[in-house]
Order: sequence, then C-alpha cells, then structure tokens
Amino acid sequence: MKIERIVLVDDSESDNVYHELILRRAGFDGDLAVFEQGEHALDYLAAQPQGPDCVILLDINMPGMDGWAFAEAVKALMRSDPTVIVVMLTSSGADSDRERAASLAQIQGYLTKPLTVEQAKQLLNRRWVSA
Repeated sequence: MKIERIVLVDDSESDNVYHELILRRAGFDGDLAVFEQGEHALDYLAAQPQGPDCVILLDINMPGMDGWAFAEAVKALMRSDPTVIVVMLTSSGADSDRERAASLAQIQGYLTKPLTVEQAKQLLNRRWVSA
C-alpha cells in the first residue's frame, strides 16, 4: 500500500523545510503535515483518520514534549490503529537513544539527520531500517 501521509514532528523549522524537500525529491506526493510541537501533532493525529498509509517522522530533542513523551502518547492512539508507523529522525547518534527506541514497540525505525533521498526512498518503500 502506498504511503499517503507523512507527519513530521521536529522543532527545527530549517530541518522541516529540508526534510520536506528531500521527501518530495524521493517521490512522495501525498499529504505532508509538519509540526514544531509534539502536542500539536498529537491533536492533529487524534482528529484525523489514520491508517497503514501514515508514517510519523519524529525528532527526540524538542522543548516541551520531547520525542520519547510523544512516542508514549501516540502509543494510545495506535491501539485503535496499530498500522501507523513511527520512525525516529533525530540528530542523536547515541547508542543509548537507539537502544531506547528499539525497546519501544511503537517505534519501527531510527534514522540520523539529515534524511537523505535514498533513506526517504526506503521509507516510501516501507523499509524501516535503522541507519
């Protein structure tokens, strides 16, 4: 099934602009919702019907609700739709962050910024490999 929606959650406006450009260059032509605050992204997700066509790209280090808190909060939303895919997209290459992400069932992948066109193509082809 084709990915039709990507939700990008990152407090960095410049990273969001860059990652949107990379996703489009990789061939993504669906809806792209961008949020600089986790709370706003959760409100959006709660109000929108989700499905296997939705991928959330999530930063770890954000003010207010960080990526870990967001991942825990989105877990409740995923109970009603376990096919929503969450992939960490962060500047942290720390082994402890990778291990923590791997230990959470709701997180299917871990990528280190910046996202490349090749990584974006893998995401669009539903390959949730860590890099």
